[in-house]
Amino acid sequence: MPSRPNNPMHILLIEDNRLDVELTLDAFREAQLGDNLYVVRSGQEALNYLSGQEQYHDRQVYPMPDLVLLDLKLPGIDGHEVLQRIKTTPHLKRLPVIILTSSQEHTDLIKSYDSGANSYLVKPLSAKGFLDVVQKIDQYWLTLNISPPLHDAGD
Repeated sequence: MPSRPNNPMHILLIEDNRLDVELTLDAFREAQLGDNLYVVRSGQEALNYLSGQEQYHDRQVYPMPDLVLLDLKLPGIDGHEVLQRIKTTPHLKRLPVIILTSSQEHTDLIKSYDSGANSYLVKPLSAKGFLDVVQKIDQYWLTLNISPPLHDAGD
């Protein structure tokens, strides 16, 4: 994998399931991306992180992510609501959001894309599957894809 020592990409994982967090963290570590992965465990915590509120105000410690991995089934504010708020907030609307969920329901898929999701992935069941997904995310979203700036100077 290409390295990005001068321009590390920051990823925000929004996931409440402890096992899925551990599988994802392990896969990111194995892909040598673990130092740039930040984890929040609820919709409200995600919104606080993205808006730099409460404990997330220091962007040196909690940098703005370049990519969000979002579970749909979250306590309190669910993933659909988090996605909708991201995509309707001017300084966040261009932030790439990948839905990473166990839901294979057609209604979740359609609702996610209708709300502005950039991709929809069903969580793998194994550690090897998580590593494969992380490597593909790295190859496409962090290496090949060219994302627009989150906002222009005039925004």
